[in-house]
Amino acid sequence: MNLPEEGTLLRVFLGESDRLGGRPLYEAIVVKARELHLAGATVLRGHMGFGKHSRLHTAKILRLSEDLPIVVEIVDSEEKIQTLLPWLDTVLGDGLVTLERARVLRYVAGEGGEGRKGGEGREGRS
Repeated sequence: MNLPEEGTLLRVFLGESDRLGGRPLYEAIVVKARELHLAGATVLRGHMGFGKHSRLHTAKILRLSEDLPIVVEIVDSEEKIQTLLPWLDTVLGDGLVTLERARVLRYVAGEGGEGRKGGEGREGRS
């Protein structure tokens, strides 16, 4: 799969406890992005944050939160990102969605399309 040099970055900010059909919403978003053949998605779990209601969510040991911040990032062409937005609008309750331009410098899959083989890291390639 090739990505254009000028892509779009979609960020979805939500809570770890947000659900869709009994499973985490962030998981449902990644699965939907894969179904739509988007280039890829990454889920990031925050250690601390707050949103519209100004309620602080933190991973500090003395105050364990069950609703830590989650960010789902997806980069692809503007057109392909737009195919996800109507579905996202129907499943996202509280949260924030942002779009921004992204300059794609490199998008390369390893052999077999899934990561690196044989333990080669970046430093092992020439």
